[in-house]
Amino acid sequence: MDTVTRIPMTIGGATVASDEVIEVVNPATEAVWAEAPAASKSSVDNAFTAAAEAAPSWGRDETARRKAVAAVADVMTRNIDELADLLTAEAGKTVSDSKLEIQGAAAWFSYFADLDVPWRESIDPGRVTGVRRPLGVVAAITPWNFPLALAAWKLAPALRAGNTVVLKPSPYTPMATLRLGQLLQDVFPAGVLNVVSGGDEVGVAMTVHPLTAKVSFTGSVEAGKAVAAAVAPDLKRLTLELGGNDPAIVLGDADVAATAEGLFAGGFYHNGQVCGAVKRVYVPERLYGPLAAELARIADSKVVGDTRDSSTQLGPVQNVNQYERVRGLLSDALKDGAQVAAGGQRVGERGYFLRPTILTDAHAGQAIVDEEQFGPVLPLIPYVDLADAIRQANDTHFGLGASVWGPNRDQLEEVALEIESGTVYFNGHALNYGPHVPFGGRKWSGIGSENGLDGLKSFTHLQVLYGDVAV
Repeated sequence: MDTVTRIPMTIGGATVASDEVIEVVNPATEAVWAEAPAASKSSVDNAFTAAAEAAPSWGRDETARRKAVAAVADVMTRNIDELADLLTAEAGKTVSDSKLEIQGAAAWFSYFADLDVPWRESIDPGRVTGVRRPLGVVAAITPWNFPLALAAWKLAPALRAGNTVVLKPSPYTPMATLRLGQLLQDVFPAGVLNVVSGGDEVGVAMTVHPLTAKVSFTGSVEAGKAVAAAVAPDLKRLTLELGGNDPAIVLGDADVAATAEGLFAGGFYHNGQVCGAVKRVYVPERLYGPLAAELARIADSKVVGDTRDSSTQLGPVQNVNQYERVRGLLSDALKDGAQVAAGGQRVGERGYFLRPTILTDAHAGQAIVDEEQFGPVLPLIPYVDLADAIRQANDTHFGLGASVWGPNRDQLEEVALEIESGTVYFNGHALNYGPHVPFGGRKWSGIGSENGLDGLKSFTHLQVLYGDVAV
């Protein structure tokens, strides 16, 4: 019996298959469980043509846009069990985490459907008016760690602003997104939302396509640089949300137990496969031993295993390349003197499972500190001088997020304002983002901002109407 799951693309409101397919691996079993279409050049062209043809009428009908964007949240909620099953199989999330992602994505659509958008702005009353207008066709490309959530970050504001969209998920995690495209065929007019799948070549075709007005991309720094270079000749609009190597700075009067709980939550959600997760922790020497011991205790208490078991707290790393990279970074750090306070071991014989790992005796110069490891390993770096800890925190090409831990709000803010990042959290990290909160990075962590009214405006251009009526 053929048990491989197959889900087609959505182009121009219709279901479209492909002669070529991409095999999708379940990271918990290492087995191929699904096949996604590999979009051909003609399929990509058809998707953009359909989007361009649908754009004028879609951009004019604000009432229809609000209604349709709101309906997406209802569709996701009604189909949460089916979508969660697909997301769990492809992304390596627990079922509960998959449902949380879907609920969060639905909340994004609800927020943007209800958002009061000032489409017209009086610049010089009676003479100069600014009008927010859609850009046209948006190419939206999402990564494998949060396929549906990050699709919502792009789709909800882009569609509400009057754009049409061609969406491509990662080839590692295409199935839930493809299914969502199917479910939404009756929600949007044909061509408004198109969902294609494929490898890097499909993403390249989307970014350079002559009908693309804007690219909204979330992924690695290297891929983001390639996207920026690809769109430059045509001066397409661009939003990039790229990687992070987020530092956490623990202050000398922080509560060890509470800080350890928060750091673990901020560093190990989805096995640390979060662009804005804690990736390195700077700890004053007098708290170093106690904090390391408490983090190790928490790590050792976590249940790693079958993502469909309700007792499981952490599943596998999402794909074999990332799994081997994290293990390589860990091995190199140990050879350079780092010590394992907890974890470090593979779990089971099948699947990309690794116990949550706390590293002590880590320092700058080790790749696991200097680079974005994107996995279940957290290095702790001791410091004596707070100014030096801040210097080390900033000594990176990344600038997505950071956190500061301690009881004094004035000191937290003082330190925060010295950190070069798009977001700084107090006594928490990678907290639940709300759709109203702008999110973006500095340096190599990105260009532009997502979410909130500012995020929606990035999917528009401001046309200025200038002059008196009377002549």
